[in-house]
Amino acid sequence: MRCNLLKGKSNNKKNQLITKDKGLPFTKEISKKRTLYLMMLPGLLFFFIFHYLPMIGVVIAFQDFDPVKGLFGSKWIGLKNFEFFFKSDAMATVTFNTIFYNVIFIVTGLGLSVLFAILFFETGSKILTKTYKSIMLIPYFMSWIVMQYVLTAFLNMDSGILNKILQTFGIEPVNWYWEASYWRWIFPIAYLWKVVGYYSVIFVAGITGISTEYYEAAKIDGASKIKQVRYITIPLLMPIVITLFLLQAGKIFYGGLGDWSMFFTLPNETGFLLETTDVIDTYVLRALRGMNEPGMAAAVGLYQSLVGLILVTFSNYLVRKYDKDSALF
Repeated sequence: MRCNLLKGKSNNKKNQLITKDKGLPFTKEISKKRTLYLMMLPGLLFFFIFHYLPMIGVVIAFQDFDPVKGLFGSKWIGLKNFEFFFKSDAMATVTFNTIFYNVIFIVTGLGLSVLFAILFFETGSKILTKTYKSIMLIPYFMSWIVMQYVLTAFLNMDSGILNKILQTFGIEPVNWYWEASYWRWIFPIAYLWKVVGYYSVIFVAGITGISTEYYEAAKIDGASKIKQVRYITIPLLMPIVITLFLLQAGKIFYGGLGDWSMFFTLPNETGFLLETTDVIDTYVLRALRGMNEPGMAAAVGLYQSLVGLILVTFSNYLVRKYDKDSALF
């Protein structure tokens, strides 16, 4: 009884300290934890200067921008800059392509990355695991310009590796840069080849952090490797999967999750392929490159950002319904 009273008193004291600490004014809070806030300062300044300060330029989307007059001297024209995109004939095509490719990239990218991470972890040999990871990471460090040359070596009509293989089986060579339908497959394959190795390393780190006690207990209960992966590895990796999913969901309206240059460089700007290769970013770049209209470019950029915000918020809402602890906010 006495022990319980003592425990109760100690718990009350802890709660009082926590409540007192939470009730500190903002200035006193900063003064008390100034070392931590000083450590945060460089990062906060970086985001403020390079991410928040440029947001003032959003006003260009509603102006007939004149560099001489500046942001606050240019003529306001309302929503006319948005008409450039929303009234164009290509809006439906580029919007569909942007969503289609990015959904494929997110689903297959995360799925294959988890699969390869599990295979790496189950290899058993540290030397082989490091070798496989190093090989798969090489494409990630290549730029899309380099990837363009690699792809051309495979898809060239006359001397491409893929056409040479087809000819050995008696199949006529294919002009990959004239057939738009093939690029529904070429883009996802190129993207996965480039990024799966990077994300698999992240998931390998997550698997390494799982306590071996779970697997030992599962072995004692007679669980096979497949059941260990199904009931231990995958559930414990879900917070990482959800976090990466939420981070990528906001970039669905950006070509290639920010790598819009993939859509611009890999097809070699071939007009025959625009039906399946043109996304919002490449459309705006091509349309505005000769027009020099920053207001129109800013309008489409604002449209993409707002849709991205909506997608992140909605995705986070769905995640909260599934698991509150895994949600970003």
